[in-house]
Amino acid sequence: MTAKARILIVDDERSMQEFLEIFFRREGYDVTTACDVASATMCLESDDYDVLISDMQMPDGSGLDLLNVVRACGQDTVTIMITAFATTDSAITAMKEGAYDYITKPFKIDEVRLIVEKALEKKLLSTENQRLRSELRDQKRKRTIIGTSPVMQKIFDFIDQVADTRINVLVSGASGTGKELVARAIHDQSDRCDGPFVAINCGAIPENLLESELFGHVKGAFTGAVTNKVGLFETAESGSLFLDEIGELSTQLQVKLLRVIQEKSIRRVGGTSDRNINVRVISATNRRLEEEVSAGRFREDLYYRLNVMEIPLPGLAERPEDIPLLVNHFIEKFSEELGREILTIEPDALDKLMHYEYPGNVRELENVIERAVALSRGNSIALSSLPDTLLRPRDVRYSCQISEEGVSLEDLVDNYERALLNEAMRNTNGVKKRAAKLLGISFRSFRYRYEKLGLDQNDRGRS
Repeated sequence: MTAKARILIVDDERSMQEFLEIFFRREGYDVTTACDVASATMCLESDDYDVLISDMQMPDGSGLDLLNVVRACGQDTVTIMITAFATTDSAITAMKEGAYDYITKPFKIDEVRLIVEKALEKKLLSTENQRLRSELRDQKRKRTIIGTSPVMQKIFDFIDQVADTRINVLVSGASGTGKELVARAIHDQSDRCDGPFVAINCGAIPENLLESELFGHVKGAFTGAVTNKVGLFETAESGSLFLDEIGELSTQLQVKLLRVIQEKSIRRVGGTSDRNINVRVISATNRRLEEEVSAGRFREDLYYRLNVMEIPLPGLAERPEDIPLLVNHFIEKFSEELGREILTIEPDALDKLMHYEYPGNVRELENVIERAVALSRGNSIALSSLPDTLLRPRDVRYSCQISEEGVSLEDLVDNYERALLNEAMRNTNGVKKRAAKLLGISFRSFRYRYEKLGLDQNDRGRS
């Protein structure tokens, strides 16, 4: 349990020093002794100890002096004071200065053993907390939003403004622009940062299962509900719930979500009682929800509940000056993850990346760099490591000139969308789910668009 723990015993009484040394060595500890403050200071400055057991009064100083040495060395050594001068003042002073505990002479050795064991448990807990905090910092660093362009500075300002408020936020933007990163940044900078951040893609889960995922269910609520299930709203208690692709919610679920936001309580599927919740809702969409409201596909009252504050994200094409920063960030990230030593990118390869359109936005650039890092043979990314889609003109392009007679915008948009869908289907051999992923939209959204444009009539593709 504590066989390798290191203890420094400091006492000017030789008999006490030897007694404690023999006892703790028998207990399996690694023990060092010192007879005064000077020699103990040398030990602390040259080595690390888990526990310091020190006499309060010594010829050349006191145990409080050693507490200061521990702090100056930046160690997390747990300190226990022993003294024959059992005054309340000295005990309070030692505890205020950072001592873990205080023992008076004469003492029972079992008492000292128990205190040392508890002190080591405290140190282990402190070490684990430091490790977890370090991991959390690393995770936050890896999901940093990269950008110095003016448009991104506005996004950072938006995040700063809303983070410490309790309002619901709607993050809008095309697929791949980093909507979840923004949601996480809002959570991480808020007073809920110690609570959970729970994310769900509303378009990725079948409608009949999504209600149970969000609100939970009770045993027997439906076939297959063999136990009670906690929903994501309860899981996100005291934290934030990120509802991605909120525009994919059915009308029925929109009504239930509206009630949850208004009442701040949920009812599990099949349940009869309400449960209060304390959850901040951050939602995201790649649709124009105001148009969905006008078309009657999204509830107006829910839209205004979710959109107390909107943060619109730009596409990567709107901030090309951020591309070199993103490229370097992704090179560093994937070099570490893939165990490569890619240091830079060659100028012609970067130039090609700078002039690409990025229909998939930052997510597409990230995928491009991950592939390039994996394929690169040297310590830099060459042009040959980039995918063919960047090296040749795009097959799908649509342009027009507006004549005096005018044009039909709806027809042009439909034709362009039809061309993109057909191209995606060709590139994936007719597999709709892969085509949807290629276009950065949900399968449900792809199927809706595909059927709306009449492309399913002669469709022999697999879904």
